[in-house]
Amino acid sequence: MPLAKYQRIGHHKTVDSFKAHVKSLGLDLPCDGEILTAPESPLAQPINCQGFRIGNRFCIHPMEGWDGEPDGNPSQYTLRRWHNFGLSGAKLIWGGEAVAVRPEGRANPNQLFAAEHTKAGLGQLREKLLSAHRKHIGDTDDLLVGLQLTHSGRFCRPNDKVKLEPRIVYRHPILDHKFGIDSDDPILSDSDIKSLIDDYHNAARMAHDLGYQFVDIKHCHGYLGHEFLSAFTRLGPYGGSFENRTRFLREIVAGIRADCPDLQIGVRLSAFDFAPFYPDPDQSEGKKLGPGIPENFADCLPYKYGFGIDENDPTAANLAETCRFLDLLRELDIALVNLSAGSPYYNPHIQRPAYFPPSDGYQPPEDPLVGVARQVDMVAEIKKQFPDLLIVGTAYSYLQEFLPHVAQPLVRDGMVDFIGLGRMVLSYPDLPADVLHKGETARRKFCRTFSDCTTAPRNGMISGCFPLDPYYKKSPEGTALKELKKSIQL
Repeated sequence: MPLAKYQRIGHHKTVDSFKAHVKSLGLDLPCDGEILTAPESPLAQPINCQGFRIGNRFCIHPMEGWDGEPDGNPSQYTLRRWHNFGLSGAKLIWGGEAVAVRPEGRANPNQLFAAEHTKAGLGQLREKLLSAHRKHIGDTDDLLVGLQLTHSGRFCRPNDKVKLEPRIVYRHPILDHKFGIDSDDPILSDSDIKSLIDDYHNAARMAHDLGYQFVDIKHCHGYLGHEFLSAFTRLGPYGGSFENRTRFLREIVAGIRADCPDLQIGVRLSAFDFAPFYPDPDQSEGKKLGPGIPENFADCLPYKYGFGIDENDPTAANLAETCRFLDLLRELDIALVNLSAGSPYYNPHIQRPAYFPPSDGYQPPEDPLVGVARQVDMVAEIKKQFPDLLIVGTAYSYLQEFLPHVAQPLVRDGMVDFIGLGRMVLSYPDLPADVLHKGETARRKFCRTFSDCTTAPRNGMISGCFPLDPYYKKSPEGTALKELKKSIQL
């Protein structure tokens, strides 16, 4: 199996060993020899965001825990996660959680959603975070906290953890087959879209009332906002031309500006995409997954079913439209941009590089460091063209103990503004604080990309760090997940 040919990051005990490995792969990842502390560290430098001073360069990505209450309110698990975000030491909290703007737009029956009866709960999350930050870090005057607003589109599962109830923008010849869509019934009408835009406005007003300083209009990972950007084949005002494919965003922004002019807006964007991948059947054996290979797209060329993708080779990026979209964000006075890539549902190796696949994935088709470098290079290229935008980068978790060594020069050299942390803070929530105040890290806490935080929800359980967080490891779900992994031979 292909895992044998990739060196685990944990194999490297020194920075020099890691740097030699990076060089052997032909990659150009900058790497400092030591971790610097505040105030000298590049990661400790404040930065201005439309008049607000953000205290450092760490950002917490939004993450769904599949652990809210069925009525859309946060549970004890959700509150604990936001408490950990607060004590992390990061000064930019990008939404903390993906919150659906209507119940049928949830990716799972336990996802949070915005409604009058959940308003107090969404406010409690923010207060929990602020309280933890004050207790463990100190001042919150330089802490920027937002709420991510979303609709899950073709990946909606609002009533059953395994049953898709998709709402789509257009028919996709590969994804429709992959996820069992065989009619036009799930396609949103123009009037459906207008109603949904109103839901975004209502959710943004709620976030503003609760004290959130910005909202993220999610355009990543194959969810609805992202799908609009690739709606080349859709007819009418929301498809075809670039102007039409961005109308969804522009109409949401216009309503928010009218209702809440002092509420900042951010966009998390999949800056490029690849065609869907699946496990190579010739290298799969029984329940053991083979490495990922692209689905057959020969009959789909030129490829009109992705954003930031080469239409003649959909296993390669083309950032021309991505840059056009970022120009639009400038015009809309949106400065906060969080860059990701692809989708966890159909090409996870480009979205979140990992050594171990989730249960519905495939073995890595490349050394995961290649995936890290791909996103680092993409972000650096975009930051060079858009120096006025505040850019959050992604895909750093796989760097593990060498994350701060790489993050420092990336920020110092202007290749990115913020280091975004997702899976890493599930296992090691206080990583930013340790880096900035101690100049050292706890090796035993680092996420090793076991993908349990994905495998669990893919099989109807809550998400969390089951290998390293005792809170999850000792839970009933932790025992069930261990047995599940044995049965599927991950």
